[in-house]
Amino acid sequence: MLQTSTTAAEVRQLDGGYARETRALLYQTYLQDPTFAYLFEADRPGFERRVRSTVRQLVNQHFLQDLPALGLFFDDRLAGVALVAPPQRRLGITESWAWQWRMMLGTGVEGTRRYLEYHHAVQECLPSDAVHVLPLMGLHPDFQGPELAEQLLTAVHNWCAQDLTSEGVVLDTGNPRYLAFFERQGYTQIGEVVLGPVVEHVFFHPSPETVGYAQG
Repeated sequence: MLQTSTTAAEVRQLDGGYARETRALLYQTYLQDPTFAYLFEADRPGFERRVRSTVRQLVNQHFLQDLPALGLFFDDRLAGVALVAPPQRRLGITESWAWQWRMMLGTGVEGTRRYLEYHHAVQECLPSDAVHVLPLMGLHPDFQGPELAEQLLTAVHNWCAQDLTSEGVVLDTGNPRYLAFFERQGYTQIGEVVLGPVVEHVFFHPSPETVGYAQG
């Protein structure tokens, strides 16, 4: 059943024990994403496998590097997740030959090349090294609505603001439906990346004062 109320929602920091649930949730999110549709050729057989493999490799690498992730819960069910790459601790996929090899096995040489070019282009839009980056973020299909997305983003902003060296948060999207939402949350566009028919919008949110949130 679709649930949009935030009454019982709770934000917790995730560890590698949630890797499987995180992969399943983000796979469902990015299967509908126009950027992934271009990068991994949605009109060619095997698209779902390529998306699943990419999400698996990104999530596994994130937890392998012990990078932070925040989850939005209703009771003990994971309703939303945001992976966070802190300043000076970027997701080291471009330097990891092992990661690139696993990507090529799952998505092919062309899919890996496209993804790495996209990744580099977004990184070049960062305003400085002193920002947090959200490489992947999504809500479970059963828990949709702007209120939940706002709650998850607010938790991310407040968590990142605890790092006094951080200048803010950067994320990107190729889905035009989300542009107005991010602007309402205080994001400003700082760059664009053209990916075939998709325009990837890179957004920046300055670091706020921490107001706190419920943790498990």
